[in-house]
Amino acid sequence: KNYKVPCKYPTKFYTSDYEAPDAARGAFREIDFVKHRVGVEVQFGKYAFMVYNVCAKMTIFHNQDIIDVGIEIVPLKELANEMSTGVSYFEQFVWDLEHRGVADIDIPVLILGITI
Repeated sequence: KNYKVPCKYPTKFYTSDYEAPDAARGAFREIDFVKHRVGVEVQFGKYAFMVYNVCAKMTIFHNQDIIDVGIEIVPLKELANEMSTGVSYFEQFVWDLEHRGVADIDIPVLILGITI
Protein backbone atom coordinates (compact mmCIF):
# COMPACT_ATOMS: atom_id res chain seq x y z
CA LYS A 1 0.00 0.00 0.00
CA ASN A 2 1.20 3.50 -0.83
CA TYR A 3 1.31 5.99 2.07
CA LYS A 4 1.10 9.77 2.08
CA VAL A 5 1.85 11.92 5.11
CA PRO A 6 0.50 15.49 4.90
CA CYS A 7 2.99 18.30 5.53
CA LYS A 8 2.07 21.54 7.23
CA TYR A 9 5.21 23.57 6.74
CA PRO A 10 6.27 25.83 9.63
CA THR A 11 6.27 29.58 9.12
CA LYS A 12 7.80 30.62 12.46
CA PHE A 13 11.28 30.85 10.92
CA TYR A 14 10.32 33.56 8.41
CA THR A 15 11.02 37.21 9.12
CA SER A 16 8.02 39.08 10.53
CA ASP A 17 7.50 41.05 7.31
CA TYR A 18 7.34 37.97 5.05
CA GLU A 19 3.97 36.47 4.23
CA ALA A 20 4.21 32.96 2.81
CA PRO A 21 2.08 32.11 -0.24
CA ASP A 22 -0.33 29.21 -0.03
CA ALA A 23 1.76 27.26 -2.55
CA ALA A 24 2.59 24.56 0.00
CA ARG A 25 -1.05 23.74 0.66
CA GLY A 26 -1.64 20.06 0.03
CA ALA A 27 2.06 19.16 0.37
CA PHE A 28 2.86 15.63 1.48
CA ARG A 29 5.59 13.00 1.82
CA GLU A 30 4.97 9.70 0.10
CA ILE A 31 6.53 6.25 0.28
CA ASP A 32 6.19 3.75 -2.59
CA PHE A 33 4.97 0.71 -0.62
CA VAL A 34 4.30 -0.26 2.98
CA LYS A 35 3.43 -3.78 4.09
CA HIS A 36 3.77 -5.25 7.58
CA ARG A 37 5.50 -2.00 8.70
CA VAL A 38 8.23 -2.40 6.07
CA GLY A 39 8.66 0.68 3.88
CA VAL A 40 9.87 0.09 0.31
CA GLU A 41 11.24 2.72 -2.06
CA VAL A 42 12.30 2.01 -5.65
CA GLN A 43 14.80 4.59 -6.90
CA PHE A 44 16.36 4.63 -10.36
CA GLY A 45 17.14 8.31 -10.28
CA LYS A 46 19.72 10.79 -9.13
CA TYR A 47 21.91 10.21 -6.10
CA ALA A 48 20.21 12.90 -4.02
CA PHE A 49 16.91 11.02 -4.13
CA MET A 50 18.52 7.81 -2.85
CA VAL A 51 20.10 9.66 0.06
CA TYR A 52 16.85 11.48 0.83
CA ASN A 53 14.88 8.22 0.83
CA VAL A 54 17.19 6.45 3.26
CA CYS A 55 18.48 9.28 5.46
CA ALA A 56 15.30 11.36 5.73
CA LYS A 57 12.12 9.81 4.34
CA MET A 58 12.48 6.41 6.05
CA THR A 59 13.10 8.17 9.38
CA ILE A 60 10.08 10.44 8.85
CA PHE A 61 7.79 7.46 8.23
CA HIS A 62 9.28 5.67 11.25
CA ASN A 63 8.66 8.73 13.44
CA GLN A 64 5.06 8.81 12.13
CA ASP A 65 4.73 5.19 13.42
CA ILE A 66 4.12 3.81 9.91
CA ILE A 67 7.28 1.71 9.36
CA ASP A 68 9.87 -0.08 11.51
CA VAL A 69 12.38 -0.89 8.76
CA GLY A 70 12.95 -0.02 5.12
CA ILE A 71 14.10 -1.44 1.81
CA GLU A 72 15.65 0.78 -0.87
CA ILE A 73 15.79 -0.87 -4.32
CA VAL A 74 18.45 0.66 -6.57
CA PRO A 75 20.29 -0.37 -9.75
CA LEU A 76 23.71 -2.00 -9.69
CA LYS A 77 26.36 -0.08 -11.65
CA GLU A 78 25.95 -2.54 -14.53
CA LEU A 79 22.28 -1.57 -14.91
CA ALA A 80 22.89 2.15 -14.26
CA ASN A 81 25.35 2.18 -17.18
CA GLU A 82 22.47 1.13 -19.47
CA MET A 83 20.22 3.93 -18.24
CA SER A 84 20.24 7.69 -18.77
CA THR A 85 23.19 9.72 -17.54
CA GLY A 86 23.41 10.67 -13.91
CA VAL A 87 21.67 7.61 -12.46
CA SER A 88 23.21 6.63 -9.16
CA TYR A 89 23.91 3.02 -8.30
CA PHE A 90 24.22 0.48 -5.48
CA GLU A 91 28.00 0.34 -5.19
CA GLN A 92 28.34 4.14 -4.93
CA PHE A 93 25.51 4.45 -2.42
CA VAL A 94 26.69 1.62 -0.16
CA TRP A 95 30.26 2.98 -0.11
CA ASP A 96 29.00 6.39 0.96
CA LEU A 97 26.72 4.97 3.65
CA GLU A 98 29.53 2.82 5.06
CA HIS A 99 31.84 5.82 5.25
CA ARG A 100 29.17 8.14 6.65
CA GLY A 101 28.69 5.96 9.71
CA VAL A 102 25.56 5.33 11.75
CA ALA A 103 23.48 8.07 13.32
CA ASP A 104 21.16 7.59 16.28
CA ILE A 105 18.15 8.60 14.14
CA ASP A 106 18.72 5.86 11.58
CA ILE A 107 16.42 2.87 11.20
CA PRO A 108 17.45 -0.45 9.62
CA VAL A 109 17.29 -0.16 5.82
CA LEU A 110 18.28 -2.91 3.39
CA ILE A 111 19.85 -1.49 0.24
CA LEU A 112 18.95 -3.95 -2.52
CA GLY A 113 20.87 -3.65 -5.79
CA ILE A 114 19.33 -5.15 -8.93
CA THR A 115 20.46 -5.65 -12.51
CA ILE A 116 19.21 -7.26 -15.71
